[in-house]
Amino acid sequence: LTMSSLLAWSLRPSRILLPRRTPTSAVASQRRALIPWRGAGWVAGARALSGAPGQSGDGRAAGGAGAEETHFGFSKVRADEKAGRVAEVFSKVAANYDVMNDVMSGGMHRLWKDSLVAKLGPIRGSTIVDLAGGTGDVSFRILDAWREQRYVPGVESRLVVCDINAEMLQEGRKRALEQGRAVAGVNLEWVQGDAEALPFADRSVDALTIAFGLRNVTRTLPALKEVKRVLKRGGRFLCMEFSQVEDPTLRAFYDAYSFNVIPKFGGAIAGDEQPYQYLVESIRQFHDQKALASLMEEAGMRHVTYDNVLGGVVAVHSGFRLD
Repeated sequence: LTMSSLLAWSLRPSRILLPRRTPTSAVASQRRALIPWRGAGWVAGARALSGAPGQSGDGRAAGGAGAEETHFGFSKVRADEKAGRVAEVFSKVAANYDVMNDVMSGGMHRLWKDSLVAKLGPIRGSTIVDLAGGTGDVSFRILDAWREQRYVPGVESRLVVCDINAEMLQEGRKRALEQGRAVAGVNLEWVQGDAEALPFADRSVDALTIAFGLRNVTRTLPALKEVKRVLKRGGRFLCMEFSQVEDPTLRAFYDAYSFNVIPKFGGAIAGDEQPYQYLVESIRQFHDQKALASLMEEAGMRHVTYDNVLGGVVAVHSGFRLD
């Protein structure tokens, strides 16, 4: 396989439509108070987008109902420890996050994110949350799309970059300032928040994206229920994530590259192999395409589909809130 053929293949999606299912009921859980960023510095307290606590799911870890352990790469850890360990990984790579993505994807993540935002089709006047979007990779593409649309005075757009990791947010905000990312009529906010307890009001968001971040969340189903909670009726969720390769030949090549090249390459560039080893392992531990789609339906989303990219190296899941 040549790099040009891989690039061509990566842009040819295959769509799967899943049957409609009835979601299970959620059990209320207490959400934590979170402090957002906005503009040039910190802002104390919640803004209009923030609201009262909502349903955050049944608290199950990926391992099954009532499980007290979850995976951290190939290791088993207590569920309440995973967030801290993941935060440590991303604190280490925040300054070299683009390099990390280049190593993980062979540079193709840039094309994939272009495709994700094209699929979203952001329009002015909407509120969009980019979850786990710390350094702004996806958000900057959304801003570029809005910049090309005519600004009508009085029609304001809101783009919120939400991430649990402060270092990632600091890096993204720094890049936004250095690159002059301001767009007329767009309010860009940087919010530190947990995917399992989103700091946004019910039905307050038109669209929510997450790129290569969902597998780092401790409990997938509660996070998906939070996404559904904050979406407006008709709101859309788009998730881009490394997934499970279906073709045996490609899978063998991808596994060899992942375990033998990525950690060594990442270590040579960033000076630490451990974050890259975790990321490679976390992909293998995450839900496959059909399982994730089923969880989205269980969370209450409808018209759930997914596109395989590069034979399943990456999958883009889509779902809507219709109630």
